[in-house]
Amino acid sequence: MKHLSAISLFVEDLPAAKAFYVEVFEVPVVYEDANSAVVKFDNLLINLLQVAHAPEIVAPGPVASREAGSRFQISIWVPDVDAVCAQLKQRGVTLLQGPLDRPWGMRTANFVDPAGHSWEVAQQING
Repeated sequence: MKHLSAISLFVEDLPAAKAFYVEVFEVPVVYEDANSAVVKFDNLLINLLQVAHAPEIVAPGPVASREAGSRFQISIWVPDVDAVCAQLKQRGVTLLQGPLDRPWGMRTANFVDPAGHSWEVAQQING
């Protein structure tokens, strides 16, 4: 139960979400059908699932809309946040915040994917 294998993210525009992940993170698509695209980050799969099909996997729970606000953030630790932010900007990504030095010893920046999922890049700094 300690090995995280996959995360399903619900998306309104599957082609835009797939393009974002392939272009921004440079990850391969390992599975694709009419309703989803799965990309691979090292040992983690991210399933980009059309929001219309999300109830199939979370029922009887409700599926929140993008407008409901952020419910989580996915973080990627990197050796140089500023360099990664420069790459993100070159790839057309708009940073929402950062890079900022945080009181908990991390330098962070965040952005969202086309479906509104929050991503953070972070590096440990000496306090």
